[in-house]
Amino acid sequence: MSEKRRALVTGLTGQDGSFLAEFLLGKGYEVFGLVRRTSMPRLDRVEEIVDDIQIVHGDLLDQSSLQRVMGECEPHEIYNLAAQSFVPTSFEEPVLTAEVTALGTTRMLEAIRHVSPRSRFYQASSSEMFGAVRETPQTELTPFVPRSPYGVSKLYAHWTTVHHREAYGLFTCSGILFNHESPRRGEEFVTRKIATAAARISKGMEDQLKLGNLKARRDWGYAGDYVRAMWMMLQAEEPKDYVIATGETHSVQEFCERAFARVGLDWQAHVTMDEHLIRPLEVDQLVGDASRAREELGWSPTVNFEGLVDMMVDAELERIEGGD
Repeated sequence: MSEKRRALVTGLTGQDGSFLAEFLLGKGYEVFGLVRRTSMPRLDRVEEIVDDIQIVHGDLLDQSSLQRVMGECEPHEIYNLAAQSFVPTSFEEPVLTAEVTALGTTRMLEAIRHVSPRSRFYQASSSEMFGAVRETPQTELTPFVPRSPYGVSKLYAHWTTVHHREAYGLFTCSGILFNHESPRRGEEFVTRKIATAAARISKGMEDQLKLGNLKARRDWGYAGDYVRAMWMMLQAEEPKDYVIATGETHSVQEFCERAFARVGLDWQAHVTMDEHLIRPLEVDQLVGDASRAREELGWSPTVNFEGLVDMMVDAELERIEGGD
């Protein structure tokens, strides 16, 4: 009987971490979730599977803790999803963002190099690295021009992942994931804000929603589809970097239109633009070309834009009816 595969997931308590942990458990993995030691750890996204996961304590700011965890878990696969991932916050806290998102990845890779060099490593790269895009759609060869401290930090992490692959022969992959959403998206993100507002306004609990740049366009996919791509990258024969995207672009306004239509409302009667919510440097349009992932990994998305918006609004209606 073959040895049960072990996976270490950082960022376990986030949207992607919770979906990935569920996916890996379904594949028969022993899953270790790296969580910072706090007085009140937030495990709400994984509460249904927390008894099936082994929680280990460590911090991307602490090199020794990562090496200790690596030695204890002896993981076959490592998925680094932890980051300070909210772009507006990165403008307010650029040093913290760099410490966690950029240097945290370097600490993780160095721990792998010294303690567990046979582990396969996945780095959560981001379409925000493309920033002021030089071509559309964006591929693995498109130049990076990040427009936020978050994008800059992710780019550092991306290149240090490439460096450890080329310099030390480690199996390291980066998934350049475009925006991916779900009902588990953090409440501060625009898609969740829109879905929540549409549901609450339809129930008479609120009346108005303030948003920033309504014209910003993104390539939005479903998080459940995207964590499957992460796993597929680490099953490949050789390590590469892959763009993961739907290939379609939609505006924030279109997201509003669909969300409010789902509850039978006209979005224009309830949404107003607030200039204070616009970023210092805006990324206007991102759309990815996932041809390499389709051809080499056999990956493709299963949920389209309309299905994603409907799913998120329906989940908010269920939360309201359930009293959450």
